[in-house]
Amino acid sequence: MKKRICIIYTGGTIGMVPSGKGYVPSGRDFKEYFPSIPDLQKPGMPELEVIQFDPLLDSSNIAVREWNQIGRTIAENYDRFDGFVILHGTDTMSYSASALSFMLENLGKPVIFTGSQIPLCEIRSDGAANLVSAILIAAEAAVPEVCIYFDGRLLRGCRSTKASSDRFTAFDSPNEESLAEVGISVRYHCSRNRPAPEGPFSLREFEQVPVGIIKIFPGIQFELFESIMTEQYKGVVLETFGAGNIPASSSGGLIPIIEKAYRNGTLIIVCSQCMQGTVSLGAYEASRALLDIGAVTGGDMTTEAAMTKLIYLFSRHEPVDRIRALMMKNLRGELTEIPDQASV
Repeated sequence: MKKRICIIYTGGTIGMVPSGKGYVPSGRDFKEYFPSIPDLQKPGMPELEVIQFDPLLDSSNIAVREWNQIGRTIAENYDRFDGFVILHGTDTMSYSASALSFMLENLGKPVIFTGSQIPLCEIRSDGAANLVSAILIAAEAAVPEVCIYFDGRLLRGCRSTKASSDRFTAFDSPNEESLAEVGISVRYHCSRNRPAPEGPFSLREFEQVPVGIIKIFPGIQFELFESIMTEQYKGVVLETFGAGNIPASSSGGLIPIIEKAYRNGTLIIVCSQCMQGTVSLGAYEASRALLDIGAVTGGDMTTEAAMTKLIYLFSRHEPVDRIRALMMKNLRGELTEIPDQASV
């Protein structure tokens, strides 16, 4: 029996057309592209069904509401299909893939994000190759989790980040190897797969949790952020230098703000601006103050994963102390646990 794959078309470059204001969603039925992609007509291709969002979106406009919409679409059709391919713009694909990684609890089927850097309507588009490979990977079901497929590489969704705006290799997974490489054959690294789910699949929709991201830069004046660091913020991801360092000249303004946030129940998650490596609070004097006042290490998580994980945990209505512990625990393959910090 042929496998059945659901293509969820949210928009993005793959289906865009040129206009006087740049590329815009075409609005056409995505199935109209199928005759122009010969591989989709071949006998070995699984059965395909398209669910198309209306309106189609540039990924710059995708956030919590749209993540919930994608999640609901998968949940409502979970038993009908063997896997899902999500066509999505590249700009925020890593955020969406991270969000769905947490949102889809006990996922036992592949959910593959893909798209293109050049629209299907243009010469040299990478869209057809990405789409065909993503469909076949979803049908093989060797990696039953949320992933991004782009330009020959299958990446864990919650480990991915957009690395290039003008290369076909648009995404990277800086702190974890790819889950598969696609050449003449597909070479899976099954030892890197997540454990099988322990319970039935379920959807945890995200609430509109107020979280923020602050990027440290030389000479930053933290006093400018004090007015927004109120109890209304549930969590803030702090993008620091290196292994979690902040400039000494700024720490005098930062520490009282974080202490105030901590008293208000706001979680401060420390991530690194470096593409590779991990945060190690206290390894340098420049990060010791963050550790002393209760900031939480984000380890080697991407900013995208840290932000969406915060929203997920607050949407579960966990106590703040448990959320602190769970932020340092590996839930979906998003981080490398430090054993003495990950106990809950």
